[in-house]
Amino acid sequence: MIKYCIYVACIFLLVWSCRKGTQDVPAGPQPYKMEQPPDYFPQPVYDMSQNPLTVQGVALGRRLFYDPRLSRDSTISCGFCHQQFAAFAHFDHPLSHGIQNRNGIRSVPVLFNLIWEKDLMWDGGVNNLEIQPLTPITDPNEMGEDLARLLARLNADAKYRGMFRDAFGEGEINSQKLFRALTQFMATMNSFHTKYDSVKQKIPGVQFTAEEANGYQIFQQKCASCHKAPMFTDGSFRNNGLAYNPSLHDAGRMRITNNTSDYLKFKVPSLRNILKSPPYMHDGRFYDIFNVFEHYSTGIEQTPTLDPLLKNGIPLTDFEKRELYFFLNTLTDPGFINSKNLSEILITN
Repeated sequence: MIKYCIYVACIFLLVWSCRKGTQDVPAGPQPYKMEQPPDYFPQPVYDMSQNPLTVQGVALGRRLFYDPRLSRDSTISCGFCHQQFAAFAHFDHPLSHGIQNRNGIRSVPVLFNLIWEKDLMWDGGVNNLEIQPLTPITDPNEMGEDLARLLARLNADAKYRGMFRDAFGEGEINSQKLFRALTQFMATMNSFHTKYDSVKQKIPGVQFTAEEANGYQIFQQKCASCHKAPMFTDGSFRNNGLAYNPSLHDAGRMRITNNTSDYLKFKVPSLRNILKSPPYMHDGRFYDIFNVFEHYSTGIEQTPTLDPLLKNGIPLTDFEKRELYFFLNTLTDPGFINSKNLSEILITN
C-alpha cells in the first residue's frame, strides 16, 4: 500500500511539473512592446496591425539586417551601408557602395521613424515599408542577389528555419515572411529622444542655450516650410536648386512618374540626427553642413522645376549659419545611435 501511494504521488508530481512547465513557456511569438512616441507625433502611416511586432520577429529581422549572406557574394549586409552611429546612413560615402566595389547613383538614406513615412527612397519609388528591402537586395550595384536564390539559401539554413518558425509559425520561408521580419526590426528604429524633444516636452531642467534658441528662431523663419516639425520633413519632393550631375544622369522623381514637372525633384530628408549623417544631398555632394548652408544662401541653380520657395535662395549671414548649427545639434538623438537593441550582431552561422 505504501509503495502504491508513493507511486501515485510520483505520477501526480510528474503531471503537475509538466503542466507547470507548459504554463511557464508561453505558446507562440510574444508581443514586442515598442516605446511610444511623444504625443505631438502624427499617427504612423505603416499599418502594424497587418504585421504585429513580436519579440521573435524583431530578433529575426535584426539578424537578417546584419547578415551579409543576404547579398550575392555574402559581403554586403543592410547594416554595411546603414551604420547605426551615422543614424543608419553611410558615413563619409557620397554614394551607395555595393558588391564587387560597385557604386550606386545616390547616397544612402538614413533609417529611422520609417513607420511615419508615406513614400520611401529619394525618389519615392517605394510606398510600403514591407517592400522597401527588395530594392537594395536585388539592385546589381548594391546587394545584387536573386530573391529566389536568397529564399533557397534561407530555407537550407537550420538556424533561420527555426527563427522563422518561432516568429511566423510552421511553413516554408517565403518573401512575405522575409520582408515582414526586416520590417519589424526597422519599425523599432525610432528617434525622438533629442534635446529638442526634451525642450518641447518641457522636461524640468532642460532648456535651449542662447545660441540654440537663436538658431531655432532662424530655422522657423527660413527652413521650417519644408522641414516641418516634429518629423523635420514634410515628406514632399522638391527641386532644391542643385546643379545637375552629368556623371550620374539622375533625373530624380521623374524616373518614377515620367512627368517632366518632377525633373530633379528629390524627397525632403528629415533633419533629425543630421549632424551625424554626412555627406548630404541625394548624391552626397556636400561633406559639411556649412556647405549645405552656403548652397542655400548663394548656390541655388535656377531651373524650370526649382521650388518657388528657393527662387531667391535663402540668404544666411555667418552668424545665422553658426546659430543654425547649434540648433541642428539639438536634433541629435544619442540614445538612438547608441541603442544596444539596434546595434550590429555578429553572424557566426
